[in-house]
Amino acid sequence: MNDPLRVLEALLRPAGAGVHLVSTGREAQEALQRRLYGVGHIDEVRAVHRASLARIADARVVLLAVPSDVGAGFRRGSNLGPQAIREALVDAGDHAELFASHGVLDLGDVLAVPQLLSDDMLSAAQIEASRRAIYGDSSVSWPVAPLSIAERVLDAVLAINPRAVPFVLGGDHSVAWPVVAALHRVRPRLGIVQIDAHTDLLAERLGVRMCFATWTYHANELLGRGGRVVQVGIRASGRDRAHWEGTCDVRQLWARDFLADPSAALEQIVAWVRASGVEEIYVSNDIDGTDARWADATGTPEPGGLEPEHVERLFARLAEIVRIGAADVVEVAPPLSATRTTVDLAARYVRATLSAIEASSQRA
Repeated sequence: MNDPLRVLEALLRPAGAGVHLVSTGREAQEALQRRLYGVGHIDEVRAVHRASLARIADARVVLLAVPSDVGAGFRRGSNLGPQAIREALVDAGDHAELFASHGVLDLGDVLAVPQLLSDDMLSAAQIEASRRAIYGDSSVSWPVAPLSIAERVLDAVLAINPRAVPFVLGGDHSVAWPVVAALHRVRPRLGIVQIDAHTDLLAERLGVRMCFATWTYHANELLGRGGRVVQVGIRASGRDRAHWEGTCDVRQLWARDFLADPSAALEQIVAWVRASGVEEIYVSNDIDGTDARWADATGTPEPGGLEPEHVERLFARLAEIVRIGAADVVEVAPPLSATRTTVDLAARYVRATLSAIEASSQRA
């Protein structure tokens, strides 16, 4: 099947349906879907979602949820991040207007089989069994693991609309990898600005090539190093800045240096992005880059991080100098906190990111 739209119809699930549920949690999941699609019965959701995919060619931003925490570490729960973020946006009362004003099309969800991460980690027998379970046919060539499905989805979207801006809701930070992989094939002058408490620059973790702690290493290699990856907010690392910059040729602004002089820090980041020669950037926003007072519902909350206004100022400043070609909000794990502080912050970041994407959209 070579038709990109047919590929998307086969691979995607309606928004909020990417976590497979049978009983517990299903009522809330279906209630959100009815609100998102404006229908009275869950049986109507699929048809409305399928019809919406015909609008991809006209979208400025395509939202995609990858509700997988299989690539996470110590604490899990980010598989429920996309649902909670969407609920917060809908609860605000202007979700439809927000998306319409910024040209956003919600593609829906990647189905996240909770024991799978990437097809290259699976045996042929497992891939065949999963294809049979997911698609009802083991002879199809569709991917089965969430990172692999996300990459195929983004390839199909970019074939229809090469200038679309992917905006991913995670999920753990490994969901950033398929964004980089798909974009690099069509936009080779891509750079990354990563907001994060951690470097994610391991070549492998416990023998696993791709996970939350390794995606940036592989993205940096794919992009060709040369300072095309700028990391902001780092503060939890077994190695110092000199090690990472010297061995990986990335640029880092640690949280303590940002907090000492935020205005100077922003101009340093701008200088690095300009010097790298990239034509557009992927803003990857791990919620733990923000201080733990604001972002406790995440796998590894860290004190001493950025304030929300710092992150928003960074979005706005980047929009002034370079096209924002992709974005995400990841590592939001609602079950890990009794409050909605982190989820509300993530929704705030979605709004700020959309404003920055629009402000940067006139750049070539």
